[in-house]
Amino acid sequence: MADTGSGSTITDLDEIDVIWARHPVAGDGERDFLARVYRRKDLVGVLPVLISVHGGAWNHFDRTAGTLYQRAIARAGFLVVAIDFRQGPDFQHPAASADVVAAVRWVRLQAARLGADITSMGLLGSSSGGHLAMFAGVLPDAPFHRGTPISGDGGFAARDDLEGHVDWLVALWPVSDPYARYRYARRAGIERLTKAHERFYTDEAAMRAASVPRVVTAGEATRLPPLLVIMPGDDGNVPMDITFDLLRAWQSRHGYVEYVHFPEEPHGFGYKPSAASTRMQDIIINFGRRMIAG
Repeated sequence: MADTGSGSTITDLDEIDVIWARHPVAGDGERDFLARVYRRKDLVGVLPVLISVHGGAWNHFDRTAGTLYQRAIARAGFLVVAIDFRQGPDFQHPAASADVVAAVRWVRLQAARLGADITSMGLLGSSSGGHLAMFAGVLPDAPFHRGTPISGDGGFAARDDLEGHVDWLVALWPVSDPYARYRYARRAGIERLTKAHERFYTDEAAMRAASVPRVVTAGEATRLPPLLVIMPGDDGNVPMDITFDLLRAWQSRHGYVEYVHFPEEPHGFGYKPSAASTRMQDIIINFGRRMIAG
């Protein structure tokens, strides 16, 4: 496991950046991808794992986007692994969700070094990261989710022999249906979102194929982990009907889902300190603990 030596150390947490994956980039050699690992200093032994997938319309931001809630969850006793992954415009779907599945495999591979309890692992994603976490969570064994070279003792290699599934999911203001959101963005004239979709998805058919509600309703999902969905009431990026379609899909296949609505909060409210974001953190922590306890 390659340590970049970066990251930060604060009073009660260790935050360490490590290289977890490496990909060739057309015309640019190879690119390393980092994970930031958060761990409470005073805890010894193995800790339950939550892998965090950032948002940014599949094209922007990095593993630090969710620092506020990632630190809070780590302080509650979780090993939090926040990942960078392939994004547009250099890469297209399903590159990002393949990397999310590979990150699960990487944590399993590096469990002893990380101090990770891999008996119950969770995936958390925000916005487009919520889509990626859920898409990876319901289709961990899909052929298009194989092939990411991850770091190990022998260098970088795909380890598709390792399990890529997780046991529970958390989706924060998720873009669960890329095609429905694309149509909404076009109707509403939100050019930045329209262009982001077009940079990451080759066409509208790819957006439809990536719809989590469609995958679940059609019976294509090979797993249906318990799901927590947190949705703000004043979200201009994700219309409420998209989230309701997600909830109906999960229920139609007898999946366990919890839904929490934050009235009057905007898209991404949990990134910044507030009473609402603190409550959100508590809800996530409580959900994770209950999932681990069974």
